[in-house]
Amino acid sequence: MPNRLSHLGAPPASFKIEDLRTFCACNVAGGVAGVAVDLILFPLDTIKTRLQSPQGFNKAGGFRGIYAGVPSAAIGSFPNAAAFFITYEYVKWFLHTDSSSYLMPVKHMLAASAGEVVACLIRVPSEVVKQRAQVSASSRTFQIFSNILYTEGIQGLYRGYKSTVLREALWSWRQDHVVDCWQSAVCGAFAGGFAAAVTTPLDVAKTRIMLAKAGSSTASGNVLSALHGVWRTQGLSGLFAGVFPRTAAISLGGFIFLGAYEQTRSLLLELGRASP
Repeated sequence: MPNRLSHLGAPPASFKIEDLRTFCACNVAGGVAGVAVDLILFPLDTIKTRLQSPQGFNKAGGFRGIYAGVPSAAIGSFPNAAAFFITYEYVKWFLHTDSSSYLMPVKHMLAASAGEVVACLIRVPSEVVKQRAQVSASSRTFQIFSNILYTEGIQGLYRGYKSTVLREALWSWRQDHVVDCWQSAVCGAFAGGFAAAVTTPLDVAKTRIMLAKAGSSTASGNVLSALHGVWRTQGLSGLFAGVFPRTAAISLGGFIFLGAYEQTRSLLLELGRASP
């Protein structure tokens, strides 16, 4: 997930037309930027997933079919990013207060957490299908989606929801204030990379839960149980499997996201001013 909390202020209590245009432009730009990051860095995500898979990197596909699962990521990326932005902005507005600035980080953390809870309603089904396609490149995305619904029902698409929300909420708390573009790019890359490395065990647990065989203990979605299982069989190296491609993807994602976000936002605002 890119650094998507920058440059977004809480909407005022009453919208003017220009405020509404700016708010909509920011949210659409965030969605477009999210899609750009997901598609450009998809190969790194595939490598990370295969490194974390229980069958091991080579059996999961190695470097073959590196774009397996990309349709699922492409379909889910925009609505996922938009859902986060809309919820994040609404909660910030709802919690708006004139109290001391020391409460601002708390407000941003709560807004980010709420945004992740809502966004994960879209992200998790997309992630489940994507990750299964990544470790089974010979299967088509729609075939995997249909098979999940047939064998596990709708709950199969939400396997790993708790671990995903926990991982994303912890990751998103790193950004608690609005900063300049260059600060966002540099600080976001370093902070995002560090947060990505620290939360890798949660990402491993999420991957194992999503890829686990239906009916197994891991498939039940217990995060601590999944973490313990990885620790017992693979130790510390297993808990941090895929840490390098994950850290690289998120660090690079901050720069790509910022560029795509600013370009799209500027274009939309310019078009908005030109329209009557």
